[in-house]
Amino acid sequence: MNNLNLGLTGNGAVSALIDSRGAIVWSCFPRFDGDPLFCHLLQPEGHAEGRGAFSIEMVNYSRAEQFYETNTAILVTRLFDAQGGCLEVTDFAPRFRLYGRMFHPVMLVRRVCRISGTPRMAVRIHPLFHYGEQEPEVTFGSHHIGFSGPELKIRLTTDASIHAILENRPVFVDDTVTFVLGEDETLHEAVSAVGTRFLEETKKYWHEWVRGLSVPAEWQDEVIRAAITLQMNAVEDTGAIVAAMTTSIPEHADSGRNWDYRYCWLRDGYFVVNALNRLGATSTMEKYLGYILNVAAGEEHGLLQPVYGISGEEWLDERHAPQLAGYRGMGPVRVGNLAYEQIQHDVYGSAILSATHMFFDHRLYRRGDLGLFQRLEPLGQKAIEHFDQPDAGIWELRGKQRVHTYSSVMCWAACDRLSRIAKQLKQTEREHYWREEADRIHKVICCEAWSDTRQAFTAAWGEDALDASMLLLHEFDFLPATDPRFVSTVAAIESELKHGDFIYRYAERDDFGEPDNAFVVCTFWYVYALQALGRKDEARRTFETLLACCSPLGLLAEDYCSATREQWGNFVQTYSMVGLVNCALRLSCRWDQMC
Repeated sequence: MNNLNLGLTGNGAVSALIDSRGAIVWSCFPRFDGDPLFCHLLQPEGHAEGRGAFSIEMVNYSRAEQFYETNTAILVTRLFDAQGGCLEVTDFAPRFRLYGRMFHPVMLVRRVCRISGTPRMAVRIHPLFHYGEQEPEVTFGSHHIGFSGPELKIRLTTDASIHAILENRPVFVDDTVTFVLGEDETLHEAVSAVGTRFLEETKKYWHEWVRGLSVPAEWQDEVIRAAITLQMNAVEDTGAIVAAMTTSIPEHADSGRNWDYRYCWLRDGYFVVNALNRLGATSTMEKYLGYILNVAAGEEHGLLQPVYGISGEEWLDERHAPQLAGYRGMGPVRVGNLAYEQIQHDVYGSAILSATHMFFDHRLYRRGDLGLFQRLEPLGQKAIEHFDQPDAGIWELRGKQRVHTYSSVMCWAACDRLSRIAKQLKQTEREHYWREEADRIHKVICCEAWSDTRQAFTAAWGEDALDASMLLLHEFDFLPATDPRFVSTVAAIESELKHGDFIYRYAERDDFGEPDNAFVVCTFWYVYALQALGRKDEARRTFETLLACCSPLGLLAEDYCSATREQWGNFVQTYSMVGLVNCALRLSCRWDQMC
């Protein structure tokens, strides 16, 4: 693979990334952080064609076009041959309500339909096990093919010719062919009927889900696509939210900044549920809060890690997958993430901010009560204990620790929100306690993190290096937008961290040298700041620039190279899609102004 022009489909249990010609090039089983049976994304171009992919190959291929069915996660790829023939490939993962609960099987469905002409296709399916190390054992029956590894077996059920698939032999497509890929279970009805029914029910589910969103008047399509994408990153079973579906897409070429993002960062999770809650998708927040509370309950001494596994696993030991060469051959490919060992004190603020809506949003079926507040207070105590202690910071520096301003501000936010919650619950004594602690921490931060030299809040106490996360000081209500210190902090970041239209995370050297590409969400944060400062025309121009960076399907990775106009970093990145949603909500005109 040599680009990230990929489509994402999924259902909260399993997902797939599909390239512009309709090949599944990345999909992990039986869940987001599982074995990537389709791992072609991390194979260099031309390497053992077809290995680690599920392709629908058009004979005499000419061109392709791709789009999502309106307001759904259903991806359509049209393949054209040189004679004008056309095949339409529809990809989705079933998701809909059944028997009063969400039906979201470990299953991908592909339907291939003839649109015009006399098209011929060859089906190539070649999963690999153990991160590309092991070929599958292949068995077959009259309507299915089984692919087995030592710990997992999947089954492809289809009404296409089994021998044509096994032999990779082209066949004419006269009508519709259906492929159902999932766990090794027998389908008890015709595969075509299953495909048709699941498609209609899934389409209906997404249409109803989107109808419940409170979208802005402008950029509706972009926001809806971002919201659907964020929802696909939420694990239906546990409430966890993964940062991205991939591992080891480099932040920039040959950087070595290759990380596994298929886990739940408490920080990222907060940003996602906050954005979805603003759109009205509140159930994701409720499930995520359950995930956090379960994680916190299992932690000895009440200390939180920055990242956990999908089921709340604490140990995410990091290793290399040597059989995968990496995106564009740029390894290493990492499995696991040692960030779980790091100390990042902002997690306490992230957890409490995630829960705060529960106490104030009257739409929720389950409202925050005194019991929930008392379960959050120990997290606030940890914030008090650690707000002035060194950590790895928001950017997870592996080489050094210091007292990071962002972490301190989030510890302040933990205390501030607990005070507001206590007031809402009429717990006057606890309100005063948390307000006093918040005010004390605020005063210390303003003294220690402010640099007279830079006229800015800096990355760490007592240092002069700048950090784009300080653009969020107003977002968290730490400072009003009119505060001269916020205004001058934004100016300092513009002066040093702005490269062209984009904001970099920081300028200093880290464990891997100096960053080469812009971290996309930082520029979205810059838009937040511009809007808060009343610089609305600049904010809109910058936002439109960011929208132009999206893939043809409206998706964003973690990083962007303005020189080559390429996306880099893990894909699809929830941070980036959250930034898109929040900017649109801030900048859009009112609905009554659209008429």
